[in-house]
Amino acid sequence: MQKTIRASRRTFLSLVTAGALFMSSGSLATAGEAQDQLVEKAKFTIGDVAAKSEMEQFRKLLAVAKGVVVFPQVLKAGFFVGGAGGSGVLLGKDAAGNWSSPAFYTMGQGSIGLQFGAQANELVLVVMTDKALQAIISNQVKLGGDLSAAVGPVGTTLGASTTTNLKVDVFSFAISKGLFIGASVEGSILSSNSDSNESYYGQPVTSQQIVIDRTVSNPHADGLRAALVAAEAK
Repeated sequence: MQKTIRASRRTFLSLVTAGALFMSSGSLATAGEAQDQLVEKAKFTIGDVAAKSEMEQFRKLLAVAKGVVVFPQVLKAGFFVGGAGGSGVLLGKDAAGNWSSPAFYTMGQGSIGLQFGAQANELVLVVMTDKALQAIISNQVKLGGDLSAAVGPVGTTLGASTTTNLKVDVFSFAISKGLFIGASVEGSILSSNSDSNESYYGQPVTSQQIVIDRTVSNPHADGLRAALVAAEAK
């Protein structure tokens, strides 16, 4: 009788363990799929922004940029007290002009004011200096505080050489419902998302290893890298 009970217990524990492993693997797969979707959306955001006629400056700046942070959707909502936030990806560009694999980031922004309703924006931050790229990789940074930030220029009045001499670390380009809105990102905080990095690459990995050392890669990001190359002014 006792042998039967012990055997039943072993069978029960085996089933519980197998079920836990199945649920865990399913969660990891779901998490990885979520990151794949974010990268795919980032690809379309780059295409959306670059395709607009008034975004020639964006394309010129991207060609000489040190990196880029892409947020396919930044949600802004409020009623007297408002805020903004979103998930995105950081990619760096080496001296040969090759874009890295994406590292995952979150952005948070708080504000006080008479704000009503909600707004969803596509936002691209063009990183113009090595200092800015390294700061974003190494620390949680505040735009407009730790790094200088400005709304990206539109039209064709300025050349890339002129805008890079403005000593701005990060230019922001945002569109809402297909229209350029010139959204300021001052006060926004960029933070690395280590959980998303691990889900996407299947191992614990830092932004430094992804963007600078390039010790890991994911072929699902090839489309995003190709979109960045295509968006650069030739």
